[in-house]
Amino acid sequence: MKWYCRVGVVVAAVLRVSTLIPAPASKPCLLGYYAHCPFTPVSTVICWAAAGAVYRLGKKKEKA
Repeated sequence: MKWYCRVGVVVAAVLRVSTLIPAPASKPCLLGYYAHCPFTPVSTVICWAAAGAVYRLGKKKEKA
């Protein structure tokens, strides 16, 4: 897998974790606590899907 695909997966994973970190916010997230992102479960799933898509594209290019 190319280096930029690995970087993309790592960045998406870091963003996924950062959405779950409790932080001062103007309103609670959908899970009921004050998180870094008010749409915590949704944004976490989106980051998870982005990491998976980048990983799959990297593996697909590796085979070609």
